[in-house]
Amino acid sequence: ETLVMAQLQSLRVSIFVCLFICLFCPLLSVFDRLFAYIFPIVSHARLFSSLCLTVSALWCGSGLVYILVGQKVLQPAELRSSLVPGLAAFTLALFIIGSVSLLVKKAALFLISVGISLACAHQIAGLSAAGFGQTATAANYLFVCLVCVYFGFGRLLSTITHGKVEPPGTGLKIKAELKTQQNEGCSDAVSVALVMNLLSASVLACPLLGVVPRLSVGHVPWLWTAGVFQLGMCVLFYRAMDTLAATFCGFTAILKFAEGYSALLSFYSIQPFSPVPFPAVFSVLFSVLALFSCQKSLLEGLYQLFFVAYCVAIAAQPQGFFQGGTQGVQAAIFVVSAGMLLVTTFNMVSSTTIPTGQGYFKALAARMQSVTLRAQDKELHSPHLGYSKYADAEVLGHACSVLAAFAITATVGDRNPLSVLVLPWVVMAGGALQLLCGSVAFARGKSFESTVFILYGMMWTVWGLTRYGGLYGDTRGFNLAAGIISFMLFNFLVTAAALFVNVAWFIYALTFQLILISFLLDAVGALPFGYDIGVTIIFGLVSFYCFLANIFNSTFQSPQIPLGRALVKLSGVGGGADICPHVPARKATSVQQIAEIMKNGGICGMPTDTVYVLVAACNRPDAVVKAYKVKKQAQDRPMSLWISSIKQLESVRHLLSPLLLDFMEAAWPSSISMVIPRGPWMDTFGLGDAAKHIGTPQSIAIRNPDCSVATHLINLVGPIAVTSANPTGEADTTHHNQVFAKLGDKVDGVLCDGPSPENIASTVVDCTKIETGQIGFFRVGLIPKSKVLELFEEVQRRHRQGQTNPAFESDLHLPDTQTEQSSGEDDTAESGRGTGNSTPFSVSPEQSPALRTAL
Repeated sequence: ETLVMAQLQSLRVSIFVCLFICLFCPLLSVFDRLFAYIFPIVSHARLFSSLCLTVSALWCGSGLVYILVGQKVLQPAELRSSLVPGLAAFTLALFIIGSVSLLVKKAALFLISVGISLACAHQIAGLSAAGFGQTATAANYLFVCLVCVYFGFGRLLSTITHGKVEPPGTGLKIKAELKTQQNEGCSDAVSVALVMNLLSASVLACPLLGVVPRLSVGHVPWLWTAGVFQLGMCVLFYRAMDTLAATFCGFTAILKFAEGYSALLSFYSIQPFSPVPFPAVFSVLFSVLALFSCQKSLLEGLYQLFFVAYCVAIAAQPQGFFQGGTQGVQAAIFVVSAGMLLVTTFNMVSSTTIPTGQGYFKALAARMQSVTLRAQDKELHSPHLGYSKYADAEVLGHACSVLAAFAITATVGDRNPLSVLVLPWVVMAGGALQLLCGSVAFARGKSFESTVFILYGMMWTVWGLTRYGGLYGDTRGFNLAAGIISFMLFNFLVTAAALFVNVAWFIYALTFQLILISFLLDAVGALPFGYDIGVTIIFGLVSFYCFLANIFNSTFQSPQIPLGRALVKLSGVGGGADICPHVPARKATSVQQIAEIMKNGGICGMPTDTVYVLVAACNRPDAVVKAYKVKKQAQDRPMSLWISSIKQLESVRHLLSPLLLDFMEAAWPSSISMVIPRGPWMDTFGLGDAAKHIGTPQSIAIRNPDCSVATHLINLVGPIAVTSANPTGEADTTHHNQVFAKLGDKVDGVLCDGPSPENIASTVVDCTKIETGQIGFFRVGLIPKSKVLELFEEVQRRHRQGQTNPAFESDLHLPDTQTEQSSGEDDTAESGRGTGNSTPFSVSPEQSPALRTAL
């Protein structure tokens, strides 16, 4: 009966912790998006987000402790020893945030931070001294509530009155009013990560200082809260394109989950045992990470060395987190984390910064002629197929493989499998974090890498829980082997696919196949002695090489640690010989690269002021025909002609109406497409026989887009033939990823500029009868009809007053024969759709092929 009750209580703990993790992770993403969209325009928003996330962690951890007491997993007498370590950490952390808020004169943040800090301090005093009541704690929280209500009401009142009524202390500065914008990185996540390190260090150091008797199950909520928040910060750092900081947060999250697992074992009266190999390997990984983190700042690299010492202390003592040496290092980490929090938070919001040793690594590398540092910008992590909001996760993924591989080299022997600290390293490092790395790789469009990490993460999780979670027992036979065989078949496909990637990935997948074979042999009871240890060490060394190569190559442009080329290459289309470049549109070199492709007869995807389009150079008729066929145009959906400015019509201006040219100059650049009569003026663009694909036999749509990228490209190439970047009948393409998704490898290049600024099409104006003083509308799009009419009336007024464009004065005295010819063309333009009325008219989309030519 006692055993059943203990198992039920353990199940309660697991359920509550799992619910907490499952609920928190999506909420963190929601909060991150909230801060990203609402608070970027506000000064010191990062300090505010750091405060919010810190308070969130405080209430998550303390709330879980109270839940465990309410469920009788913890006794009321254990409440003090469970709460005090966490409350002490947050008392100091919030006091530091409040002090920085005071220095930057943020009264509301100062009062909230200090108020909650004092509430935590009074709560500690109330738990420690029986005669000290909780009235002071309640008073502090009431004060915080009043401050928040006042500030919130002030902001609401300011919003309603459009800033006319603004209570004192509730005003917010806008970025444009600030002199400088400090620390463009994800510095608020750095502060929260340091708070989580402070929290776990406080929990581990308190038993050494005698504040609590020993590490117990009551400390699990604090440690696992810190671990979950560190995973959240890891994701935020990947979004901020900071691979090193994301890897560090992943490493510390593993430690915190391992610490919480050790504390949970005390609930079963199990004494944990920490084998030597994997903490020693972890210290090596931390050392490499600390070395490369010095490129950001020397202070950050030195800070990470404390975790190297921590891992060495775990390896040096058999009981790991319960030993005095390990707890002593955590006491040092507590002090250093508090100092780092003060420096980081102050530098985040202040115009004068505390020196952290930035630039020394670059200065040292600059003196070494044999090495060249790689520029640490977002383009470093640009995937092959376009835009991404995440950095590469291969460094953390390979490091987790190293930890998991060396963890399973530990032998359990006669011990309880739960007592040997293998489970957190295999399940958390090899399983959960590799799944995270796989999801990041998937979001970046890296299909192979995401497949590998997700598959291996699942295998490490299943095998770790089965063998080291007490579920394996003496079970042997086909039932267990069947699952392992299925993993082997999947990994065989991964290994075959790695032949087309590079040598490193092939060896990585092949050696993991050897590990799966050892699992299979162990399942059927035919494992040779030492085989499993041998292959896991080999896989661990291969993983360490990949880890080192990725972190080295992301830091240095030369030299590079070789990963090898693909062992097998396909020939023909799509074989990798000709890779369609997806280049950022904001770079001039990228536009020049796409321009060269188009000059050589290529067709490319391009952003505009509306949606993405498929373009070809008019002086390359073969490219125009190719674009027409790729688009799968119907006969009544021809292409349109785009120019960069009206100057590109200089050679044919004597063939066009002066009123039309003046209207073009007044209306462009804009999202206005003009349908004009077709004529011999088109022969000057070099279209040849491909001219039949542009416009109709009577008219053509022409446009000058209001997009700097598009106009710059047209300046380099000349007038271009344009069609929408999607097969006929499909929706418009509003992101450069969709260009490749819809048109495949048929395009020769794509200018990438993320989502389209507008999802509304251009306004299509019928100018075929403009000389009669009337224009029509085939479609009213982004530019309203009233605006177009206003422009046209202004141009007409200037013409009536004789104020025409001086460049076209010679066109005012056209011969009568030319005028008659022009009128004849107007009569046949657009199949004679003019009404003869002097007022603007409308034409339905079904009646006009020209409508479908403009975007």
